[in-house]
Amino acid sequence: MASEKVLEGKKAKVAALTEQLQSSVSFVLVDYKGISVEDDTKLRKNMREAGVTYTVEKNSMLRFAFQNMGIDAFDEVLHGTTAVAMSTDDQTAPARILGEFADGHNDFFNLKAGYVEGVAYDAAGVARLSKIPSKEVLLAQLVGSLQGPIQKLAATLQAVVDSKSEGGDAPEEEPAA
Repeated sequence: MASEKVLEGKKAKVAALTEQLQSSVSFVLVDYKGISVEDDTKLRKNMREAGVTYTVEKNSMLRFAFQNMGIDAFDEVLHGTTAVAMSTDDQTAPARILGEFADGHNDFFNLKAGYVEGVAYDAAGVARLSKIPSKEVLLAQLVGSLQGPIQKLAATLQAVVDSKSEGGDAPEEEPAA
């Protein structure tokens, strides 16, 4: 009976993990072997601030969850130590944060793979995703690029208005008799 309870507990864990992964717009798998407690604390803080869930999972649990989702792209990376970072609203946040961290700690912290809105990425793909700015930065860049032409249009229209008022195109008042 004990093994049946353990099996049911594991099935429930896999079901919860499957649901978490399915509700995420993106997730990244990393090998965290050798990370210090101090570095792990900083990394987890950055993840929480960005709204990213970061957990250490057993490879077998992840494998079963991926099978439930119909994903077989990660079988080859599910070995060694594995942590998963998931985001429900920002497609690049897990890759961006983990990629930045991995750049400074690549002797022991390595990107394994990732998944963004139905597309699986290998470690090199996740590294490329990590270089994409956040949605807020991209929107700010868009607004900045639109401001220049709009300001030029406003200045041109104002110059036309000013020239018409100075040029005498407006009808003159007739003197009172």
